[in-house]
Amino acid sequence: MGPLNGYTVIELAGIGPAPMGGMLLADMGAEVVRVERAGGTDPRLLEKVSGRGKKSVVLNLKDPQGVETLLRMVENADVMIDPYRPGVCEKLGIGPDVCLQRNPRLVFARMTGWGQEGPLAQAAGHDINYIAITGALYAVGRRDDKPLPPLNLVGDMGGGGMLLVNGVLAALLETASSGKGQVIDAAMVDGAAQLMWMFHSLEATGMWDARRREANMLDGGAHFYNTYECADGAYIAIGSIEPQFYALLKQLADLPEEDFGEQNDPAQWPAMKEKLAAVFRQKTQAQWRELMEGTDVCFAPVLPFTEAPAHPANVARSTYIELDGVTQPAPAPRFSRTPSAVAHGVHASGQDTQSVLAAMGFGAREIAHLAAAGIIG
Repeated sequence: MGPLNGYTVIELAGIGPAPMGGMLLADMGAEVVRVERAGGTDPRLLEKVSGRGKKSVVLNLKDPQGVETLLRMVENADVMIDPYRPGVCEKLGIGPDVCLQRNPRLVFARMTGWGQEGPLAQAAGHDINYIAITGALYAVGRRDDKPLPPLNLVGDMGGGGMLLVNGVLAALLETASSGKGQVIDAAMVDGAAQLMWMFHSLEATGMWDARRREANMLDGGAHFYNTYECADGAYIAIGSIEPQFYALLKQLADLPEEDFGEQNDPAQWPAMKEKLAAVFRQKTQAQWRELMEGTDVCFAPVLPFTEAPAHPANVARSTYIELDGVTQPAPAPRFSRTPSAVAHGVHASGQDTQSVLAAMGFGAREIAHLAAAGIIG
């Protein structure tokens, strides 16, 4: 019984950040109903993690009866997640104006890359494009090489799915007091820009050079905030920023003061990185873990994500779960009184169509008629 128990979310089937947002809401206890297209791919093939905890309904939204069915569902919902390009829902007859007319308390959450308006609103795009125009992509990579995509964590997930959930939760809080719904324009380009807030601040105070990569403290420029290869080919991560943590690094790694004394002199960082790399190549990852893990050096082994669930800290906190044979992150954040949980694994396409409609007030004859007409599946 998570903190969103009692809330109903309709999630129009999409990919990436919108399903992630629906997953997080489901983890927190909301009843999330994913509306699939008739003839679409079974979510068990594509949504092995983000489909967890959701019910699956198949509707033919190209038929007026399918549109009316969805609008009746909207009357019983608190949130609708729209993953389409701007204007698609309006063309289908399920845009925010229509939905809010049917349910004035509805939170209509729109998830796009470029936003609902602007010169790029109708253009196709992906994470790499959204983070490119916010400066996030430019900042990641080696000094003399091209920018390196940081997976699709910055645009799709952090700047998209997380931003969507943040907006939904804020809107639900406001609706509880006003009794009115509203439309959320969650754009990945906006979210990626938000995630860059600290670097704007650092640049404004002269502590960051935005035109250079691998030249700043947090972008791989500093020797004390970096990754290093070990004797066995594995890697470790060091984040000894504070003076006392840096002093401990020098102590435990037996670093000579004459080579590593001036911690915060960027001119010396390249030479220090080479010297520190030579030191870390003298021991295996396991040996460095035994020496430094759990200390204030700010140390961690660099693990493939398939090995992360076995790390003792993750095991102790149950950071990962296994569901339907798939290891995946557990719900987060954690609540003391209303803990989140995964209700069930991914349901088959349309598995819950009839039960969901029945719970929303559709009669048995209506459901049978919709099924016979191919409106539901």
